[in-house]
Amino acid sequence: MTRKHLSAWAPSFMLMNVFVSVVGSIIGLELIARLGISTDTSIIGAMFAIIIARIPLKFLRGFQSVDSQNMVQTAMSGATYAASNGIFLSIGIPFLMGRQDLVVPMLIGASLAVLIDATILYKVFDSQMFPASGAWAPGIASAEAILAVAEKGKKSIILMLGTAGGVIGKIFGVPTDILGVAWIGNIFALAAFGVGLLLSEYSPVLFHLTLGDYYIPHGMMIGAGFVALIQMVLILSKKGKEEKNGVSETKEGAPCTRSLQEMRIALAKGFLAYLVVAVGLALLCGFMTDMSMGMLALWVVFSAFSAIVSELIVGISAMHSGWFPAFATAFIFLILGMLMGFPPAALAVLVGFTSATGPAFADMGYDLKSGWIIRGCGADPEYERIGRRQQYIAKMVASVIAIAVVTLAYQAFFSAGMFAPVDSVYIATIDAGADSWVARNLVIWAIPGAILQAVGGSERQIGILFATGLLISTPMAGVTVLIGILIRIVVLKRFGEQGQNNLYILGAGFITGATLYSFFSSTLSLGKKLH
Repeated sequence: MTRKHLSAWAPSFMLMNVFVSVVGSIIGLELIARLGISTDTSIIGAMFAIIIARIPLKFLRGFQSVDSQNMVQTAMSGATYAASNGIFLSIGIPFLMGRQDLVVPMLIGASLAVLIDATILYKVFDSQMFPASGAWAPGIASAEAILAVAEKGKKSIILMLGTAGGVIGKIFGVPTDILGVAWIGNIFALAAFGVGLLLSEYSPVLFHLTLGDYYIPHGMMIGAGFVALIQMVLILSKKGKEEKNGVSETKEGAPCTRSLQEMRIALAKGFLAYLVVAVGLALLCGFMTDMSMGMLALWVVFSAFSAIVSELIVGISAMHSGWFPAFATAFIFLILGMLMGFPPAALAVLVGFTSATGPAFADMGYDLKSGWIIRGCGADPEYERIGRRQQYIAKMVASVIAIAVVTLAYQAFFSAGMFAPVDSVYIATIDAGADSWVARNLVIWAIPGAILQAVGGSERQIGILFATGLLISTPMAGVTVLIGILIRIVVLKRFGEQGQNNLYILGAGFITGATLYSFFSSTLSLGKKLH
């Protein structure tokens, strides 16, 4: 008999969902407008649920369950990312361009994109492309934090030591969350990521040029993304035994709860949904008068294509490295749109729409990974499906609340001159324009990116992660991830599988500590700026 899972529609949880979603949305808006970042609040949600479960009130007794704590965590992180990265960032772009008439259409388009984004991930999670057994490091951190408090014992001690290490490291400027990820994620993908980070920072010294000035990182990502897309198509086109019994497996032989056919249908429906939203955006924004019918049709198709490819690239990066290049990926499609000759207003809506897809996709993956661990790592497939469904409902409710919060609050933020800082970068890029020199550099550097991705294969994704590193200039993170990998290799060689298992828990602690420190230090900084 299948165990009974908490319903997302239960009155006590629904009230809690509304509360944490409002809080998460406000936190997300404040952080992205004032600091330009959006902290992963899933750990905060988990800690909040753990604390309230200790309050001796009958109404809160149900939150002693690890499943309910996972649901609270899912709701809070979903609202944070939906409000900040998904919607607020997008609507600031047309406003800064001086096209306030496009803000409401962009709000509608970005809101729908966030809902579609999370839905696609829900439909493809635990498939060959996005297996539940994948790293999804922040999800592991949330799950281990919840389970450590519930189970206590040796695991909780290791986690607490890791959490303390994560906080201490952050205090001294060490990105200990990256160290934790290095002990959990794919070694090859993370090594490529680390090398990319270092090259991005030290290219002026090594090669006497800044990679970004020559669009080298963007070209590399275009080439790697193109090959990654081909690799995804090859996975989707597989036929064989798994198609007959409806069960597919990862390369390592682990069974997946989503078949190849389900994955195909989900991605096809997702693209069609984006296509419909793109058509609606074109109509609401009045692009029929700005472009010819041929150019308008191209914009609609390219917008939908950009949205789904962007989220897949972001999802792959998030799964393997715990980082996702959502801003940079949207920037790449903006450059491609400029080379296609779309007018400025259409470019603003294109990059806003594309940037709205990806963050919710990655965040949903983290939360479902957390739930998968808490529910026993797929030991009871039916219970896993039920629990995953309830997480999805909780996430959708949280996203709707986030949409409402942004709708009510964005005018106050804009009136105060508060926008996501990356919006100004997008506008400056549109104003500067692109020419044949940019196109040539993109094509040239797409070639090594494509080769690197092809050599690494779909399991390692070294092309995507190398390009991600190039797009992000954080040298300390590069050094940290490579040191973390070296430590992991030594531990594996000396202690074997048991050593790796302890590193998983310790790494989860480092991520938890770093996240908690970043969240509270950011919140305190906001408080200081408000006075």
